[in-house]
Amino acid sequence: MLRLFLSNKSASACHSLQTVFCSGEALKVEHSRQFFSSLPNSRLINLYGPTEASIDVSVWECKKEHAHSRIPIGKPIANTQLYILNEFHQPVATGVPGELYIGGAGLAKGYLGQATLTAERFIDSPFVNTPGEKLYKTGDKVRFLPDGNIDYLGRMDFQVKLRGLRIELGEIENQLDSLAFIKESVVVLATHNNEQHLVAYISSDEDVESVFIKKLLANKLPDYMLPSAIIRLAELPLSPNGKVDRKALPLWQTDRIKQTVFVAPRNASEVFIAQLWCDFLKLDTVGVLDNFFELGGHSLLATQIVSRIRERYEVDISLAKLFEKPTVEALAMAVLEAEMADMDEAVLVQLLEEI
Repeated sequence: MLRLFLSNKSASACHSLQTVFCSGEALKVEHSRQFFSSLPNSRLINLYGPTEASIDVSVWECKKEHAHSRIPIGKPIANTQLYILNEFHQPVATGVPGELYIGGAGLAKGYLGQATLTAERFIDSPFVNTPGEKLYKTGDKVRFLPDGNIDYLGRMDFQVKLRGLRIELGEIENQLDSLAFIKESVVVLATHNNEQHLVAYISSDEDVESVFIKKLLANKLPDYMLPSAIIRLAELPLSPNGKVDRKALPLWQTDRIKQTVFVAPRNASEVFIAQLWCDFLKLDTVGVLDNFFELGGHSLLATQIVSRIRERYEVDISLAKLFEKPTVEALAMAVLEAEMADMDEAVLVQLLEEI
């Protein structure tokens, strides 16, 4: 959301904006730099925390210049304790990676109706003498910096955050594995042109189109959990202990293969919209029959696309319209319909007569 805000050309005009609090997922250095470039007199506060600990538990005030390669998540807020422990629940030394555990007043009691999961994630605290005092096992890999701030390194399991939404990769894999023609699957988070995407690798003897698989998944999963790409392999690579070797998976080709016959834009509206897609999706060409979401588009990019169209044509095109009409051809027609709806009746009659 911060990136989306900063991409708006009017962001730098928000002179009365004093403080921005950023949370939800890891804050990138490039976005911090972009923030201070647009709003040099504002404060940017990076927050960290899971829902299990009343959302935010640590704070770091970003600086225009700092020596860290990543934006730290800072130090604990009041009435909160943060521990970095090894697999034996022992504290690690400064600079040594470990798992982050949270204690304090903001901690939840556990998961409603899930005693086993509660016992797994909420452990007895070895650092206090108060009976029943718990620590929450976050699954986040972190380390202490020399100045006492905490450096976030990523997840220790296969739970990821994509555009602020927490996703269990296993849920997607379970739905893929339930399809009769798929023998095995694995889903990873891949980066292309600074954009993160879900990529699914499947083992199958049948040559099933990825578009068809995505349609089946769409009946089971929300859109933010649908893979941007599905790569079919004869067999998934295995490690010596028989598990899928994620490091040996072939890289997702950045020149994504289009699923449609290429048809070039045929009028000014199609040219404009196709160029928008090229710019936002980092593609060389887009045909009028190509599907925005099958090319790697997502809801945040869709918001920016719709905003640009509104600015250019001064028509009321909703975000839902792009989901309904996800091709250049269909969206350009929707723009034309919106323009005609706004025209004076006499002007519209004259235009139709000229056509």
